Amino acid sequence: MTNSSHTTLYIGVTSNLVTRVWQHKQKLVEGFTNKYNITQLIYYECFDDVVSAITREEQL
Repeated sequence: MTNSSHTTLYIGVTSNLVTRVWQHKQKLVEGFTNKYNITQLIYYECFDDVVSAITREEQL
């Protein structure tokens, strides 16, 4: 995810992408995404298990 100026990126793992993006857009998630106004999804990948997702997150 990124902010409107595309200067800051956020990478994360979730089991429910639609809900998680909505939470970020509504500013319900405190921390990095709220501080830097991260509200735009720009890319996502799907994985069959959380271990694979976390491994990919660490690569990025």
